Amino acid sequence: MTNNFFQILLISILFFSCQKEVEQDPFEISNNRVGLLTNEVKVHQLDSIFANDSIAKRVSGDQFLSASNEIEIYEKGGEKLLVLEARKESDPTSTIGSIQILDPRYKTATGLSSNSIFKDVKDAYSISKINNTLSTAVVFVDSIQAYFTIDKKELPRDFQYTTDIKIEASHIPDSAKIKHFWISWNEN
Repeated sequence: MTNNFFQILLISILFFSCQKEVEQDPFEISNNRVGLLTNEVKVHQLDSIFANDSIAKRVSGDQFLSASNEIEIYEKGGEKLLVLEARKESDPTSTIGSIQILDPRYKTATGLSSNSIFKDVKDAYSISKINNTLSTAVVFVDSIQAYFTIDKKELPRDFQYTTDIKIEASHIPDSAKIKHFWISWNEN
């Protein structure tokens, strides 16, 4: 009888030691995930996800200056982590459509963060397209549902004052800093 008891105890110990629960990295960016957020999280769930942080919803006012569907996430110490945009304004059941990554601790598996440079993007991912806007080059990386803006001041002079020239990856210096890092989730 004691032999059976020790066998059951040994099997239980082995079973529970092998069941190492993998905890989600709160700063990992992967497909349909930014830290503890997923593309299915609803606005009303943010309070529990960011229970140790502060959430600030922008107040609707001058629609030309800010949209009221933006939600800012701050660390308790006051550092801004993320800016979330809900798909539907003032709807607590709305999902998140896009996320601006501000804190450099948020990283992809390749180490890409808001502090990265263009070379980091180019070396790790296939660039889907580049848009030429008035003040930035917008670099899209569909494989991670991301886009990055690079200030046109970082580009050769020929590209800085026009939107008529097509910008290729070869036109952007490797050392160009990422100005903004966005994750944009498609609607389910």
